[in-house]
Amino acid sequence: MQEEKFFDRKTYLEILEKRICGFKQGFRQNLAIIGDESVGKTSIILRFLSKFYDNQIVILYLEIRPDSLFSFIHRFIGVLLYNFLSNSSIPLEEDLDFLIQKAQRFIPKTTEKIKFILNNLNKSTKPKLFAETLLLCESLYLETGKSCVVIFDEFINLETMGIKYLYREWSRLLLLEKHTMYIIVSSLKFKTQAILSKDLSLLFGNFEVISVEPFDIKTSEEYLDNRLTGLNLSQGLKGFLVHFTGGYPLYLEIITDALLKAKDISLPELLENLLFDTSGILNQKFSNYLKRFLDKPFGQDCLSILYLISCGHNKLKDIIHLLSKPKKEVNNRINYLLDVDTVTKSGDFLKINDRVFGFWLRFVYQEKLNTLTFDAKNQKAIFRKNIEEMIRDFLASWVKPISQRLTELLHLFSDETIQIEKKRLKLNRFREIKPLQFNYEKFKEGLIGRSQDTLWILAIKADELNEQDIAEFSKECKKYRHKLQRKIIVTYNHPDVNARLRALEEKVITWDLNSLNQILDYFSQPRIII
Repeated sequence: MQEEKFFDRKTYLEILEKRICGFKQGFRQNLAIIGDESVGKTSIILRFLSKFYDNQIVILYLEIRPDSLFSFIHRFIGVLLYNFLSNSSIPLEEDLDFLIQKAQRFIPKTTEKIKFILNNLNKSTKPKLFAETLLLCESLYLETGKSCVVIFDEFINLETMGIKYLYREWSRLLLLEKHTMYIIVSSLKFKTQAILSKDLSLLFGNFEVISVEPFDIKTSEEYLDNRLTGLNLSQGLKGFLVHFTGGYPLYLEIITDALLKAKDISLPELLENLLFDTSGILNQKFSNYLKRFLDKPFGQDCLSILYLISCGHNKLKDIIHLLSKPKKEVNNRINYLLDVDTVTKSGDFLKINDRVFGFWLRFVYQEKLNTLTFDAKNQKAIFRKNIEEMIRDFLASWVKPISQRLTELLHLFSDETIQIEKKRLKLNRFREIKPLQFNYEKFKEGLIGRSQDTLWILAIKADELNEQDIAEFSKECKKYRHKLQRKIIVTYNHPDVNARLRALEEKVITWDLNSLNQILDYFSQPRIII
């Protein structure tokens, strides 16, 4: 994302600033930045680096590729020397021999170690070479007093370099390198969490995990208003773009760029150009993404599972039934999809993490596979029809009151389980759902749902939720003497810490719009955009 298009992300930038300032003062806290592909992790890092300057800190940013260790070592050394010399007023060249020659008079001991590493690339073992390369940062500190911040973007690709006992060796170095701070970045959230909890779990030098999330509804709307100033796009269609993209900065950027370049184009036609046309940027992105599955011997099974999920058949029992394959085999494929962070599991449900990819898989890739002719014009017409129908469905839902949307959602529950904010919840099948009025004036409306054995009481709060609201709601619920109560407050904003603590004490569940939209996603319903 170019600098002028960078938007928001203040919280993440402040964390980076705070941690690196703390590191300079002697407090080292390594960071692990995780998040889905296209959520903007690299953009945050590059934005920070474009603004950061401290002549006592040398920052090494390396995009880790599936490459050889030898290539990694050359790049690591080159970036280290280039960034060290960048403040020396020497005109620099991106040539390793040149950089070694210029650095020699400033850091003779470190350059001797560099020469030793390079001369022994074919002699020393890979773990030893890896360790000696990373320890160059400590050598630089001993000679100059300058500390290093090492950023490995998509660090898991280090595993492709054939380093035996990679994480065991690295964890040893993390204890030794007291003047080196690491920031690791990864799109494989599931695998990274496992590595951090097991292989890189340390008493000292451990990693603080920062999860990068998509833009929330408010930020997504602000982004669209900011970029599309003067463009005649209705609030309903802007709401649809927030829903369709899920707040992913990359997709918002690509779509707004296309809208600004072709101002007279309709939204369905624009999405057709991006997603359906062979030359479309998103069509190419997703076609390349599919290759990681097609190269696997079980790749076709994975694609079949993803297609079923994209069509709304996202419960494990339904997938097993529709594939007509053994449960163990299907579970193995799903575990692989979980491991590579293509899907997320929540109780009985599965969801494709990238909602735009899920749409493309259903309405572009699979439609092209299923066609009996090579009539591209007819295929385009079908795609356009699906896009237009999706927009109509969203706009029809967009104008409905939130109480009506909630009622429709509760009618879909069928005794499944789901996990929201680490809490497991049974979605009871209701025999009765009706509106509910509260005596407490700040709750304008609510719902009551009766299942065979549980009573659900829901209140809706448009403005900020506070401790008193929780207490009053809990008191209202006591009027109902049903032993098994599910007490839920739906709020437009994320509750503050005090409200969440009081809710925990009163056994009240709080759902902000993000939580509510997660549930709507699992039932393939349009999101609520307010």
